[in-house]
Parts: sequence; C-alpha cells; structure tokens
Amino acid sequence: MTPRSSGVGSWIVLAVLVLLLVLAIVFLVVGWETTEADSRQAMSTGGYVAMVLGIVATLALGVGLMALVFYSSRKGRD
Repeated sequence: MTPRSSGVGSWIVLAVLVLLLVLAIVFLVVGWETTEADSRQAMSTGGYVAMVLGIVATLALGVGLMALVFYSSRKGRD
C-alpha cells in the first residue's frame, strides 16, 4: 500500500481544527480573566500545578490508549 499525498481537503480540515483550537484558547483566557476579576480570588500556585498535572496525565492516558488501539489494529488482534 503506497502512502497518499495530502490534498487540499486535508489542509482545509487542518486549518479549521487549528482555528477552533485558537478560538477555544481565546475563549478560555477571556472567560478566565472575567471570572477572576468578578470573584476577586486568584488561583494559588498549587492550583495551577495541580491543573497542569491533571491535563498532562489526561493527555498521556489518551495518547497511550490511542497508541494501543493502533498497535493492536496493525498486529491484527482486533
């Protein structure tokens, strides 16, 4: 099986996904600053560390499980 070259459609899908990611990050930052200003309580350093560790652990779990799915599929063990 030969690899296919990426067409224009693939680049459009990638551009839309990147745009959605940027919009989600902007929405997060704007919403976070509004909430912080209204509640007058800032998150502690420990809170930021815990949040980052939770995000990293969740991403690692998702990537690991997807890797197992692809590995299993390529080995014919589905």
